[in-house]
Amino acid sequence: MEAETIISSTDSMDFKIKELLKEVHLDQTAIITKLVDDTFSAIKKVIRKIPDDLQVTADLAPDFVRDIGADKVDFKFRKPKSVKIGGSYSINCVVKPDVNVDLFVQLPKECFHEKDYLNHRYHAKRCLYLCVIKKHLKSSPSFDKVEWSVLQNEARKPVLVVHPAARPVEAPGIYVRIIPTAASLFSISKLNLNRNNVRAVNQDGVPQPTPKYNSGILEDMFLEDNAEFVNKTFSTWKELGEALMLLKVWARQRSSIYAHDCVNGYLLSILLSYLVSLDKINNSMKTMQILRIALDFIATSKLWNRGLYFPPQGQNKVSKEEKMHYKELFPVVICDPSTQVNLAFRMTSVGFSELQDEAALTLQCMDRCRDGGFEEMFLTKIDYAAKFDYCVRLNLKGCTEAHALGFCLDDECWRLYEQKVHSLLSQGLGDRVKFIRVTWRNTLSEYIIENGLSILDREPLLIGISLSTPEKVFRVVDIGPNAENKEEALRFRKFWGEKAELRRYKDGTIAESIVWESEQWTRHLVLKRIIEYVFQRHLSLPKENIVQIVDQLDFSLLHGAKDPVSFSGGLLEAFEVLSKRLRLIEDIPLRVSSVQPLDSAFRFTSVFPPEPHPLVNEKRNVTRLHKLTPSCIQPLEVMIQLEGSGNWPMDHVAIEKTKAAFLIQIGESLCNRWGMTCTATEDDVDVLMSGYSFRLKILHERGLSLVKGEIGNQAKQIYSTDRVLFVRGQHASMINGLQGRYPVYGPVVRLAKRWVASHLFSACLMEEAVELLVAYIFLKPLPFNVPSSRVTGFLRFLRLLAEYDWTFSPLVIDINNDFGPDDYKEINDNLMSSREAHEENTQNVSPVMFLATAYDKRSEAWTRNSPNSMELKRLVAYARSSANLLSKLISENQIDSYRWECLLRTPLNNYDAVVLLHRDRLPYPHRLLFPSEVNKGKHVVRGDASKAFHPFLLSGDLKGSSEELKNKLMVDFDPLRCFVGDLEKEFPKKLKLWYDSLGGDAVGLTWERGFSKKRNLEETLEEEEEDPTDVLKAVGEVGKGFVRNIYLLKAPRLTN
Repeated sequence: MEAETIISSTDSMDFKIKELLKEVHLDQTAIITKLVDDTFSAIKKVIRKIPDDLQVTADLAPDFVRDIGADKVDFKFRKPKSVKIGGSYSINCVVKPDVNVDLFVQLPKECFHEKDYLNHRYHAKRCLYLCVIKKHLKSSPSFDKVEWSVLQNEARKPVLVVHPAARPVEAPGIYVRIIPTAASLFSISKLNLNRNNVRAVNQDGVPQPTPKYNSGILEDMFLEDNAEFVNKTFSTWKELGEALMLLKVWARQRSSIYAHDCVNGYLLSILLSYLVSLDKINNSMKTMQILRIALDFIATSKLWNRGLYFPPQGQNKVSKEEKMHYKELFPVVICDPSTQVNLAFRMTSVGFSELQDEAALTLQCMDRCRDGGFEEMFLTKIDYAAKFDYCVRLNLKGCTEAHALGFCLDDECWRLYEQKVHSLLSQGLGDRVKFIRVTWRNTLSEYIIENGLSILDREPLLIGISLSTPEKVFRVVDIGPNAENKEEALRFRKFWGEKAELRRYKDGTIAESIVWESEQWTRHLVLKRIIEYVFQRHLSLPKENIVQIVDQLDFSLLHGAKDPVSFSGGLLEAFEVLSKRLRLIEDIPLRVSSVQPLDSAFRFTSVFPPEPHPLVNEKRNVTRLHKLTPSCIQPLEVMIQLEGSGNWPMDHVAIEKTKAAFLIQIGESLCNRWGMTCTATEDDVDVLMSGYSFRLKILHERGLSLVKGEIGNQAKQIYSTDRVLFVRGQHASMINGLQGRYPVYGPVVRLAKRWVASHLFSACLMEEAVELLVAYIFLKPLPFNVPSSRVTGFLRFLRLLAEYDWTFSPLVIDINNDFGPDDYKEINDNLMSSREAHEENTQNVSPVMFLATAYDKRSEAWTRNSPNSMELKRLVAYARSSANLLSKLISENQIDSYRWECLLRTPLNNYDAVVLLHRDRLPYPHRLLFPSEVNKGKHVVRGDASKAFHPFLLSGDLKGSSEELKNKLMVDFDPLRCFVGDLEKEFPKKLKLWYDSLGGDAVGLTWERGFSKKRNLEETLEEEEEDPTDVLKAVGEVGKGFVRNIYLLKAPRLTN
């Protein structure tokens, strides 16, 4: 059976790879080939017409020449030695959507002096040569547009981008890059890595080596040779080409590694060629085997420690000393076949470390994820926003410090600034972080090279940070060196300035320290304060130029200026007291054996855990009441179990009556022995103590069996009360354990629940379902690491909701990692049987969202009835829109708080009608995010607010004794819930209700589309004649005193 599964999985993977390659590979059809050939010919024709001996001066790009510090740049134009196609197109490995054809233009030796390798003269002439070509290309009708770009984000090495006038359907965005090459222009010995070729690079007047500058020129000198070597390796080897294309797709999905200081398509082709030269890859291998070998080599090979060198050919042999020298100069070495140039000279140690990490994670995906990790490898977008726990943007426009010493020395000023920022953060954050990534892209879409390099600071510098353990991240005291270690202490004080202070610790140690005073609920802001302080102190950046993505969504969880989670300590203490007292009760036939909290407030996942109410305490003091004392109090459900007994009745109804009797007796005992206030109904007992209301429920094991109820002709399983309690207890224990392992889980769930409610999906997605969805991204994070920040976790929740295959895949939440193959088979069988049962009518599939857990392998507990197909479709659309907006807000230069609010502002024009409620009649008005207004549609109803209810005790109510005031409190009163319930009873077939159970003041209404087949023609005709405004007026009558306005936006569309 396992063998069959493996074969099936392999076949599925092969099929998906084949389809992916069809989609991303630019097939060189007759149309594409003709377009490329015609464009190539047109470019050559234009270049041929440029007159020889044309005098070229710095006036063509004066600012560029000035900014790179070049002189003696005038020359007479000569036609290029050769113009030929290279790059991915030449080996038929172009990957969409970025479709480009590289054109190598070999610069003629006559345009250069033998010493033009000095002081950026080569770079200046290279640019001016392209300026001449650009000027003539722009006058040709064959080209739609000619613009500038740069090679690998290196501003001193511009390239021309030519867009042909013709735009084929197969590749509408195709363009040609004109890349100058410099074969045999200079003596190789003059570009030795130890030489100084930029006179401005010196230390106290002593010239320093310029290895990166020299490597940049050598790269151009050997570009054509290396391209030819790659061509020979890849020619007629289909599987190798496919593996390269898959590697490109893989790398492009990971935007932080497909970057100037990490990998690109060219380096990946060189890497595969290297593995071929070592016989690690051969012709007998399939595409995926080659891909896996390449990823494994990137992640684990020890050859990286000494550098990668092609097997020697003829005289091209690198000595041991030369290899050691390469490694001293560059963190990563991939020496080309000529042994003259390190092709990875731009790659940083940080970039390479991330590349290895991504390769290792991908190998884990291949081993652990379904279908061999296909989706995680090639379809999942791993951008800055979702990958890193913490993103920071530095807006450095006009920051002259970045280029104070010059734009281009050995390296460019932007790369040096990246290194400086990384160094400062590493020192400032220490062991709080696992990884810091700093990138500053300097290429603008409308970049004009002639205007120089000073405008290249317009893009923000982007920082991605992966956090360490919560204990380290949320630490409020950083202990530095001992006071006795004077040198280190001096360095510490120099870095931290006035923030450093001497402290004596319990063990007698006196050490330099930094203290970040913070309340428990604001600990996630400690990192923000550190980064802000370091950048303001060492980079002199104003606060507004440092944008940190950390607390932009906190406003949605606050009550006033405080997070209600800060009261959780008092809540847990009150529960412990109640639990002990319940166990001490002796005057009931069966003693309480266990007490378990069920409410989400106990597991830190409630959006608004209750704040202690001043009237609900044992003290009889009411003098501290203020004007905004709430009149409502929300109950917190607590499940209790009694000792075992064989005397319980067998009948379900009798069991419930017996439990009610026990609850009443328990309430009386609590009242008599400890003077606690208890209120009883037939279903529950509410215990008021320590500022909270605890609602007691009894679980009896005999009631766990399912009760069968006949509904129409269809037998439907209905959970008994005990079964519901049991499942809720299992869920609460599971989530409580998860919250203990991942402290950031709670805040992510709270944001997710707030988002679900704010877009009026409260009726579609139960809060337990949201907790499971968020649990999945912590338990199955691949291809990411586990999220360690609330914003990153929230973004991944939105993407999971938007991108998961809900139709054919169960979402398995295996919290203890104890599911085996049989469990997964059972869950899949359950999913398929639920789908097959509704083959005739796919709109009625149940459950549409299949969430499987150890306590619920059939997904019956939380998603059996909702969301339905239509609701899930809407949820997915909203999640996709929110995820895209959040990604932009994180990575792009957006600081407008309104844009962040848009994540939680729902568009009311997406409903057929909108009911607006009186805000001052909501039970908890402070929870309202944004007051709702409708400015379109037909105004149908206007209603006055009822005087029977007010969310706060009025001044007249505050007079009287403690008991009198306590009797005025309303436990679990929610007018919105009552209103919605009444509407569902009154209009079960006409209206679909959308609302925010957390405190929204709007209810969206959509007309139900179809009619039940059982209803006769007279009923249907009668409904067709009913005026929608009459229906809405009836809605207003149902909510009289609570409804403020009702607007009709769209009349119902009638269906057969």
